Amino acid sequence: MGHSISEKRKYAVINTEQAKNIVRQYLEDQLFDLQDISFGLPEIFDRYHVWNVPVLYKKEAIGEIVVNAYTKDIDTKLSSDLRVLNCRRDKIDTGKTVSVKKYKKKKEKYKISALNNMLLKGRSEKVLTQLPEQSIDMIFTSPPYYNARKQYSEYDTYDDYLALLRKVIKECRRVLIDGKFFIMNSSHVLIPRTSRSESSSRIAVPFDIHQIFMEEGFEFIDDIIWEKPEGAGWASGRGRRFSADRNLMQYKAVPVTEYVMVYRKKPAILIDHFIRNHPDPAIIRDSKIADGYEKTNVWHISPARDKRHPAVFPKELAEKVIQYYSFKNDVILDPFGGIGTTAKAAVNLNRRFVSIECSDEYIQYSKEELNAANNLIHPFQYEFKDYSKLPDDIENTEYDLHELIRVLKRMDIPKEEITQLIIKTYQDKLAEYKEHIYEHF
Repeated sequence: MGHSISEKRKYAVINTEQAKNIVRQYLEDQLFDLQDISFGLPEIFDRYHVWNVPVLYKKEAIGEIVVNAYTKDIDTKLSSDLRVLNCRRDKIDTGKTVSVKKYKKKKEKYKISALNNMLLKGRSEKVLTQLPEQSIDMIFTSPPYYNARKQYSEYDTYDDYLALLRKVIKECRRVLIDGKFFIMNSSHVLIPRTSRSESSSRIAVPFDIHQIFMEEGFEFIDDIIWEKPEGAGWASGRGRRFSADRNLMQYKAVPVTEYVMVYRKKPAILIDHFIRNHPDPAIIRDSKIADGYEKTNVWHISPARDKRHPAVFPKELAEKVIQYYSFKNDVILDPFGGIGTTAKAAVNLNRRFVSIECSDEYIQYSKEELNAANNLIHPFQYEFKDYSKLPDDIENTEYDLHELIRVLKRMDIPKEEITQLIIKTYQDKLAEYKEHIYEHF
C-alpha cells in the first residue's frame, strides 16, 4: 500500500481529521462562537507544507484557516481574519454586509506555562522541537560569535551561521507565548586579515539578525546599548594602529558596545492583558521594578571574565533583562545556555528556566552553577535531559524564501530578474492571492 504525501514528508498533520481538530481547537481558544460552524474538506498544499481548512457557516463557506503541516501552528497571515468570518456569518443571517470594525478581537486567555526547570543537552535547533508550543514566557540569549576567534570557527560561511540562527529563531517563535519577549545580545565581529596584503573585515551581525527577526514574525521594540569600560575594547586590537601613527583615513573606533535587541512575538497582545489578567495579582505586585532601574537605553555594565568560557556575558545583564521583561514564576529560555548564566539569574529572581547547551563541558559547568545556587534562600529542582542523539530529519527541511532570495542575489542575479521569475511562475495565482490578502485589511 502506498504512503500518502503527508506520511512520506513526515508531516505532523497527516490527515484531514487532524487538520480539522487543530482548527476547531484554535477557534475555541480564540473564543470564536462555533454554533452552526462546520468544516469543508481540508486540502493539503505540499509545495508550501500547509493544510487549508475551509470554514463553513450553515454549510456556506465564510473563509479558511491555514495550518502548518510540520508544526501544527496556525498561519495567521494566510488565514482569514476572525472578524471577517464574523462579518460573513452575519451577512448570511441578515442579508446585509456588516463592517469589520464592528467586531472587536476576543479576549485572550492568559497562558501559564506548565514547564519545570530544565537543563537540556543538544543542538538548540533540534532540542527546541521537543518543547511544547507557547510554553515559554521570555527568551534571553547571546548566540555564539561568528568566527571572531578560533574557538568559534565552526561555520563554513557567514550565510551558514545566519541560517542556523534563523532555524533557532523560527523554532523559538513557536515555543514563545504570543505577545511575549525575545531579547538577544549580539555584537559586530572583526574577522582578522589573513596576510599583510589584506585588510581585516567587520561584519554587522546585529543588523543581519534584526532582519531575520522581522521576517520571522517579531515586532521590534528596543535597541539597548551595553557599554563596557573603555579598557575592555582595546583587547580587540582595533584602533591600535591609528593610536600609534595617527594617519588620516586609518581611524577606527575602539569597540566598547554590544547590542541588546528587544523583540516581541506577533500578534503583539497589549501589555495590559498580561498585567490585568494574570491569575495571581500578588505576582504582579512582587514583580514591580524598584528604584534605580535603567532609565535610558545605554547600560553601563562591566564585562564578565570566566576561565571556563571565552565569551561569558555578565549575570548583571541577564538579571536586568529578566527583571524588566518577565514576571516572577515565568519560564525563561536560553537556547544557547553556555555555562548557565541565564538559568542562574532566573533562579535568583524566582523565575523558572529552560537552558539548552550542546557542549559536554559547558553542561557540566551549568550543573555546578545550578547546584551551587540551590540553597535555603532559593531552593529548587531541575530535570536534565540529553537530546544530543536527536537525528537530522532531512525530509523536514524547509527551504526559506528569504534565504533563497539571498542566495540568488549572491549569485549576482539582479533582483528585477528574480521578481520577474516569481511573477511568471505564479501569475495564474496572483489574482487569488490578492483577493486573499485584501481580506486582512
